[in-house]
Amino acid sequence: MDMNYIPTIGLEIHAELKTKSKMFCDSKNDSLETRPNVNVCPVCMGHPGTLPVANKEAIQKVLKIGLALNCSIPEFTKFDRKNYFYPDLPKGYQISQYDMPLCKQGHLEILGKKVGITRVHLEEDTARLVHPEKMNHSLVDFNRAGVPLMELVTEPDITSSKEASAFARELQTILRYLDVSSADMEKGQMRVEANVSVRPESKKELGTKVEVKNLNSFKAVESAIEFEIKRQTEVLESGGSISQETRGWDDAKNITVSQREKEEAHDYRYFPEPDLPPFRFSKKEIGELKKQIPELPQERRTRFMKSYKLSESEAEVFVQQKELGQYFEQVAEKLNDAKAVKLASNYILSDLLGLLEGKSVALEDFLVVPADFAKLMHLIHKGVISSAIAKQVLREMVATGKDPERIIKEKELSQVTDTKAIEEIAKDIILANAKAVEDYKKGKKTALQFLIGQMMAKTKGTASPEVAKKVLQKLLTR
Repeated sequence: MDMNYIPTIGLEIHAELKTKSKMFCDSKNDSLETRPNVNVCPVCMGHPGTLPVANKEAIQKVLKIGLALNCSIPEFTKFDRKNYFYPDLPKGYQISQYDMPLCKQGHLEILGKKVGITRVHLEEDTARLVHPEKMNHSLVDFNRAGVPLMELVTEPDITSSKEASAFARELQTILRYLDVSSADMEKGQMRVEANVSVRPESKKELGTKVEVKNLNSFKAVESAIEFEIKRQTEVLESGGSISQETRGWDDAKNITVSQREKEEAHDYRYFPEPDLPPFRFSKKEIGELKKQIPELPQERRTRFMKSYKLSESEAEVFVQQKELGQYFEQVAEKLNDAKAVKLASNYILSDLLGLLEGKSVALEDFLVVPADFAKLMHLIHKGVISSAIAKQVLREMVATGKDPERIIKEKELSQVTDTKAIEEIAKDIILANAKAVEDYKKGKKTALQFLIGQMMAKTKGTASPEVAKKVLQKLLTR
């Protein structure tokens, strides 16, 4: 008899913080530097006799993250030494946090579900290892060593790969709204690890967890978790047992591969960092940081859907592309009519994004000012120009930055509403399309749309669609 297995997933997510200098020294923090071992100094290289000094900006940014994620902020916290040896760790230990993190006991809602957050703490990143193909050695780039690194640990509340991916996406968006991290997974600025276990539906006790590393995209998060759930289920169904271990994700082969046995906390021999004093935060300090928290993604979604009557998918585009959303709001402020505002969102999300090829809008570089875009929407809404003309005008606006009325005048794109002029063109169209005329008289409604399309093509979009329809209907019933 087949047994159902329930997956349980917890995430550990690291994000490099946007600061000018590293966590414990004044070396430059630049994740885009391609030359190896340029942004280094004796402190981040772990030279004997050097002492760390904590980066205040990095601490404040992690506190903001905690506040945005509904965490409690303890009055007292400290740094700890996490002891282990690996070539990417120049000191032989990492300055991290163990039992007193900066933030704890928060939550984030995704897909209508509240996922608990155990802790958010601060540590220094390790160096980057480079493994040349077909060589028997590795290279070390210390540019990344000592970069301030946030680590977030969730409760094991996630039960599917979709939920895990949604959590990581929403966290990335929050980090960007807070301007604390670029969180670009392709550039290694945000990294996800998943702790995955499965258990028989009949048992309440959680299964043995396996940590999966090297998840550098949302697709990898989903694929790796799905693979691991399937692998563990098959092992248990065959009578085997799951080993607690660390596995890596092989993106090319779409499989997880065993790397090493999973370490426990005591393996790292944590103890308080003797070279850094503990920290205390007053209620006043935390209150000042709270004031700096901007409107967050979920609040923005809700507001856009409620205020502008947008669908969830429409609002999501404006949430993910924050500057595009700001642009839309600036346009909406200049339109007093709800239908015109809805029209503006449609044109921005379809025509404008199409012209920009889906690229994010940098408002300072965008030639079309909100007032001119609003003016174009007003012209369409009032029936002054057709949608066909509007598309031509918008294309010219994006290319030149000219206002719509000037473009319409220069290119003679004014909408033709003169019934007699349209009637003359309609007669020619009827004569040239006998089959469509016959189809219309047989009751095929699509035939009329075809004839209207011919009218718009003949007049290069300048004919009023409403007038064209009335004229064609009148002529076809004679």
